[in-house]
Amino acid sequence: MPEHCAAYSCANRRTVASRAQGITFHRFPKDKYVRKKWEVALKRDGFTASDSSVVCSEHFKQEDFDRTGQVVRLRDGVIPSIFSFPVHLQRDHIYALPASPNALKARLNEALERVESLEREKRNAMAREKRAKTSVNSLLGELREKNLINEELKERLESCMHGAFRWYVSQWMGMPPT
Repeated sequence: MPEHCAAYSCANRRTVASRAQGITFHRFPKDKYVRKKWEVALKRDGFTASDSSVVCSEHFKQEDFDRTGQVVRLRDGVIPSIFSFPVHLQRDHIYALPASPNALKARLNEALERVESLEREKRNAMAREKRAKTSVNSLLGELREKNLINEELKERLESCMHGAFRWYVSQWMGMPPT
């Protein structure tokens, strides 16, 4: 059964014809905060995305895509932003503050919890990286002491290891390597 784009009044379906036109379909993010932003951006009253809900590529800007691999992927954190809404839906501003101070405080608390969670994840990743570097450096030192590798190879492995760790951490954190 073909999948339909979940965007308001979009008739695109995942078919051979749409694929031939270069239209790609993207599942809603698993991260509940980004997923909620997608749902709000669609401006569909009472809509909650299912695990099989998709949005087609026509609702994203060109710079939202990562086309470096064989598969077209969305960059992390992008929100669909190209729609043809009727006039009554265009007036709503998705960044409007909640009506009550309690609702605003609840949103602020959710955001603060998310920041704390991300900071904790970052600290844990950095600690894992430090432990792994220490282990690898220790192994390289032992191999060098036992004359199983020469100094040049040890230095090259250390150099590769540094780059690999930066790549791994950047992928895990969803950020470009530095």
